[in-house]
Amino acid sequence: MTTNVGSADKIIRIILGLAIIVIGYLNESWWGLVGLVPLLTAFMGFCPAYSLLGISTKTKVPTEKMKV
Repeated sequence: MTTNVGSADKIIRIILGLAIIVIGYLNESWWGLVGLVPLLTAFMGFCPAYSLLGISTKTKVPTEKMKV
């Protein structure tokens, strides 16, 4: 399982996840539990939907080639 969620994406997921949980709590609805999904994907750094669609918001770090 390789990470496919970038840092900006993580911040957005955390904010949205917390907002959904708070709205669900204020409305006394179990739908607030849906907010756990973006939180979990943010903290794990892996989104299964991104994997299925071949998307990655994580920046690729260029590797330095070794000189022999």
